[in-house]
Amino acid sequence: MSVPLSWYPRLCYGSPQERQHFQISGAGFGIHWPDLDEDIGVEGILLGKKSMESQSSFQQWMEKRKNFNE
Repeated sequence: MSVPLSWYPRLCYGSPQERQHFQISGAGFGIHWPDLDEDIGVEGILLGKKSMESQSSFQQWMEKRKNFNE
């Protein structure tokens, strides 16, 4: 199964290395990307649900990321 990266903006903006660094969480019910501070439930993926993150939350994450990389 695959879903478009665009459904999950943090994954979309992450590097291939950051996307490859993930952990199975919640007794197998979720996936966590520690480098991207992203958590996605397996059920949501299976149901075709896109990220529910607000635009303001995503913008704050992008700012932190920008400041960290400078």
